[in-house]
Amino acid sequence: MILHKGKGMVKTDWNPELYLKFGKERTQPAIDLVSRIHVEHPRHVIDIGCGPGNSTQVLVQRWPQTKVTGVDNSPAMIEKARKDYPQQEWLLADAGKDVIVGHFDIVFSNAAIQWIPDHETLLARFYHLLSDQGLIAIQVPQFRDIPIGKSISRIAQGSRWKSAAVGVSELLTIHNYAFYYDCLAKLFPSVEMWETYYMHVLDSHNTILEMISSTGLRPYLERLETTTDKEDFTGELLAAIRKDYPLQENGKVIFPFKRLFFIARK
Repeated sequence: MILHKGKGMVKTDWNPELYLKFGKERTQPAIDLVSRIHVEHPRHVIDIGCGPGNSTQVLVQRWPQTKVTGVDNSPAMIEKARKDYPQQEWLLADAGKDVIVGHFDIVFSNAAIQWIPDHETLLARFYHLLSDQGLIAIQVPQFRDIPIGKSISRIAQGSRWKSAAVGVSELLTIHNYAFYYDCLAKLFPSVEMWETYYMHVLDSHNTILEMISSTGLRPYLERLETTTDKEDFTGELLAAIRKDYPLQENGKVIFPFKRLFFIARK
């Protein structure tokens, strides 16, 4: 589905099937984040950037009697969630722009806010969505801190790709823990933070490339107009992946992925 066509760019909707091909890797951080939320009986929980609903199911399983609402700005992701989990509530909306009605005991987001700009304002919006004694629980991929993120940025600045990649890096908004702490401490009396590296054991270097093609690599590929350009860009990236992530003795490859978590309570 084409959402937007502008100069030098054709933006397509997300691919839920490709995203869920690595569902285990994408859902484990949500499981770990939920395990650190010490709330017994929340009345209403909202999952910001719910995608196809994989993280939302972690919330539903933890609190089966709670109303859980999934929100995403991707029509394809919401359509997939509605198809797979028709008994649940799904809202097509942009959490960074649209007005979300209601108050929630938990505002949850797993690997989504990096696609929304202006995080200081966004966190304040989340604060005002909370009920009394409510909390936010968020996970942000630290994509720019890991070798593959650095390789994508370096390749995109090459002479062949630089003009097509103008502005793409700004589509991802990612800060370090110090930035988020300062934002949160202005709003919340209690802030808990931690970082984790997930050691994904994958079948090959091509599998790493496939895993990120539906997320961090996606906006770069959208800027490339021809199949040849896309293949050449990913070919350069695959060479970097082979260098940065050596094969193990059994032929597998370990893909460490850094993620930042924080929980802030009113």
